[in-house]
Amino acid sequence: MATSNAEYVAECLISLSHTKQNPVSNLKLQKLLYYAQAWHLALFKEPLFEEEIEAWVHGPVVPQIFRGYRDCKWNPITNGGAIPNPSFAGHLEEVWRVYGNLSAFDLERLTHSEDPWRIARGGLPPDSSSSAIIEKSSMQEYYSLRLNG
Repeated sequence: MATSNAEYVAECLISLSHTKQNPVSNLKLQKLLYYAQAWHLALFKEPLFEEEIEAWVHGPVVPQIFRGYRDCKWNPITNGGAIPNPSFAGHLEEVWRVYGNLSAFDLERLTHSEDPWRIARGGLPPDSSSSAIIEKSSMQEYYSLRLNG
């Protein structure tokens, strides 16, 4: 059972970005959502949110969250935000500590180099559209190995 939903987690990440004075674009938000989910699966063996993450051209995306911030285009998201639930606030802080200072482009390249995105795309060229799901089991397995390796 998931701890939350993707919309709330996205709002918490936006709030965190404002606190850190490092506002996120929609592209960067998508990658932070992905890493928050992936590491939650690896560490706690359960999803942070139930929504699926798809392997799009520019990396992992939660489609409904992407659509919600589509009008921001490549610009920083300047409004919104929510206070993280204490049960996962520390987790989001840690995700931010590791990934928050990377650019959206750096995060995109990083996700493209890792197995869950590549496996979901099944050998498609990097510039081909895809709505393939990045399986939660693939994320859990890959990032659990990173913890122990």
